[in-house]
Amino acid sequence: MSVIIKQIELIERIDQLVRLQATGTPAELAYRLQISKTKLYRLINTMKALNAPVEYDMAVQSFVYVEAVGFRFGFYHKKETFDRPYAMVVG
Repeated sequence: MSVIIKQIELIERIDQLVRLQATGTPAELAYRLQISKTKLYRLINTMKALNAPVEYDMAVQSFVYVEAVGFRFGFYHKKETFDRPYAMVVG
């Protein structure tokens, strides 16, 4: 598996846990993901570079988003729209 795909999968997992406010401490999260704390912080910094408003909240002992965001990576099918203002109906 490519390194980039592995990192994206880790970021997706971190995103899931952040949304649930269930990451635990950085040490616990690194252990859960089977990565080092250094790698965890690199991934968190990558998320921040991608504009994720992620911070660690001591009160809940979890990483949290300080504002609502969505994360999606990958290709998807665009839905075709037929509501075009220039479309003409011939009848």
